[in-house]
Amino acid sequence: MNRPTRKRRSPEESRANILAAAERLLISNGPQSLRLADVAKEASVVHATILHHFGSIHGVHTALMERMIEDLVERILALQMPEGAEIPRGFAFNLLIEAFNDKGAARLAAWLELTDESRRLTSVREAVNTVIREKIRPEGVPLDRLEDIILLSITMALGIGLFGPSLEAMLDRPDGRTREMALELFHSGLETLSNPNGKS
Repeated sequence: MNRPTRKRRSPEESRANILAAAERLLISNGPQSLRLADVAKEASVVHATILHHFGSIHGVHTALMERMIEDLVERILALQMPEGAEIPRGFAFNLLIEAFNDKGAARLAAWLELTDESRRLTSVREAVNTVIREKIRPEGVPLDRLEDIILLSITMALGIGLFGPSLEAMLDRPDGRTREMALELFHSGLETLSNPNGKS
C-alpha cells in the first residue's frame, strides 16, 4: 500500500495545503467528500498531520468555511462598475453571478445552510450591501426595494451556481441557458421592483 508522500512545509503552508485540498473536494464532490481519509489523500498527508493542525475533521470544516467566506467577501468587494458611461441594466447582477459561481460559492452557501452554519454568511451579506450602495448606487430606488433587489439577485445567483449546469444537462438545454433566462427575468422584473407603484 502506497503511503501519501510527505513534504516538509511550514505550519502555515501545511494548513493552507490541507484547506486547499478540502476546498477542491468540496467543489468537485460536495461536502460528503470531506472525510478525514479523503482530505488526507487529496492533500498527500497522513491523518495525524490534519489532526495536529486542526484537532479534528470538524476543525477542518470550520476553517474551510471561514477561508471560503473570506475569499468570497474579497471577490464581492473587488467588483468594479464601469465609469463614465451609463451602466447597462442588469450589469450588477452579472457581477453577482460571477462572484457566487466562482470557486464553488454556491456549494459553500448550501453547505452552510445544511449544517445550520448560515450565520457565517453575515459578512457576505454586508459585502454585497456595500457593493450595492457604494458602487452601484441606483438612483430613485427606496431602501426597502433595494433590499428586495439584493435578495432576488443573491437567490437567483446561488440557484444558478448550484443547480444550473446539472438542470441544463438533464433537460438538454444549452450551456449557460439558466443564466440567460435568469437575466431576462431579472430585467423584466427590475422595473417593477424599482417602481412598485407603477409610476413612470
